Amino acid sequence: MKKILFASTALVATAGVAAADINFGGYGRFGVRYDENRGTVVAGTNTVSDTVIVSRFRMNIDGDATTDGGVRFSARVRLQAGDARATGDQTAAGLNGARFSVEYEGLRVDVGNAAGAIDNLPNYYGNEPGLTNFVGQYAGANYGFQGYTSGGAGSNAVYARYAVGDFAVAASYDEASGGTAVGTSGDRWDIHAAYTFGNITAALAYGETDTTVSQDMTVLTLGGSWGAFSGTFFVGDETVNTAAGVFDASISDTFYGLSAAYDVSSATTITASYGDGSGTGDAQAYGLGVIHDLGGGVSLRGGVGSTKTGAGSSSTVADFGAQFSF
Repeated sequence: MKKILFASTALVATAGVAAADINFGGYGRFGVRYDENRGTVVAGTNTVSDTVIVSRFRMNIDGDATTDGGVRFSARVRLQAGDARATGDQTAAGLNGARFSVEYEGLRVDVGNAAGAIDNLPNYYGNEPGLTNFVGQYAGANYGFQGYTSGGAGSNAVYARYAVGDFAVAASYDEASGGTAVGTSGDRWDIHAAYTFGNITAALAYGETDTTVSQDMTVLTLGGSWGAFSGTFFVGDETVNTAAGVFDASISDTFYGLSAAYDVSSATTITASYGDGSGTGDAQAYGLGVIHDLGGGVSLRGGVGSTKTGAGSSSTVADFGAQFSF
């Protein structure tokens, strides 16, 4: 994380100079990815190979200032470029929508392009194997929760979290269109509560979208660490209507998953993940990955796994490459 101190020359000439910290930080990654039977015809002319070069450059730009009373104000935009997996081409870098935050003691409020209470739920994502995190324990979940958007404007939403000791509660609300899974439009709100006891964190969340495209989801997560081993457990239930407002029985069901990580040595970690659902239209995904730390914020990452769509077709996925933080 690089830090630069900015203060205008006009302010420097006055007593009680006001200054703000500007922080730059992020990561880069590049490598290759294989998706079995991925080859498609794009725009009727370009056949995409099953094996493509993948990459991502992500830089977070954070500015913050703190009042004399200890209230911290901050804002973030993200600059991101990478691969367009549908075409196999590179994409140009662009800024996303801004997120603004206010923090005081145990309270934090985010406004703008903000991640919601489910997106911020402890252990929701678990361990995601591979350079590109191609599988996750959440594969069987279909609820379109409010998420932080890296490559677009995002929702104009609000998220609030209050933590005291080992207990935390959070809630979020937005009325923007879009979602991380099934398309939604209208009032959407998510809540969660989390408690840490010893080396284990338990969290429970509920989300609901109140429109003709109504959805709701309840999800429970558990996560803990025991020496070189860490793991997560994930289970929930959801009701999802399609964009036409029709109840979708194939994905309105119970979903479940788990993930694990094991430190083979001080430099090498093995990761694993499995996700599924009881509905006939649910996706299933599982995989195994390896992370090898080279030091200096650089690591080699790769994995292999399988994904199955609700239609029943399955394919092998594998990737390998390097990732570095800055």
